[in-house]
Amino acid sequence: MKPAFFTVPALIVTVSWLIWARLRDRWGHVYIAKPLSTLLVIAAALLSLTVPTWSPIYTTGVTVGLVLSLGGDVALMFPQRPRAFLTGLFLFLLAHVAYTAVFLFLGRFSPWDVLTAALLILAAAGFYRLIEPGLGRMKGPVVLYMGVISVMVHRALSAFVSPAFTPVQAWMVAGGALLFYLSDVVLAADRFWRPLKYHPFSLALYYGGQMLLALAASFF
Repeated sequence: MKPAFFTVPALIVTVSWLIWARLRDRWGHVYIAKPLSTLLVIAAALLSLTVPTWSPIYTTGVTVGLVLSLGGDVALMFPQRPRAFLTGLFLFLLAHVAYTAVFLFLGRFSPWDVLTAALLILAAAGFYRLIEPGLGRMKGPVVLYMGVISVMVHRALSAFVSPAFTPVQAWMVAGGALLFYLSDVVLAADRFWRPLKYHPFSLALYYGGQMLLALAASFF
């Protein structure tokens, strides 16, 4: 078993703890469980350094994205502060830029890109129409963020046609990006559309996606 997989059981425990804390509004627990969970994902990415065939480009880029995500996670622990939310949004935007750079470098362009781009544009347009009335002054930042994360997912899907990735990695990269995307959809719907009682469960999507991206670093 690859060393990075030893972080998975610990992540399941900390994310379960985090979801419980968010559902119960136990913010003292959230302040510990959330950054701890992200640190475990960072550890999983860094453990790829123990694999002889590790990729400097992938491991470095994904680790940078995860460190930026850690900053975003900390900022979003204070959801009632508009400035903190904007800071978190900006840090996650930079994280997606880091991931996109990696997928651009290692991925490949193909005719399938037209179809995936069309589907992502339709999904973004439909979701924007849903949340637009509640955005207020956040329209610009949210539109920018939606554009960047859509590009990130688009390039992640290119892993399926890239010789740089194994089939297992391609599923990890694509699945990780899509789970991250879905977690952000839930977060945005809860904040800008209407409160979702069980939205903390989207943290399982978020950490599942991030962990898949981190574990893929060990499969080169």
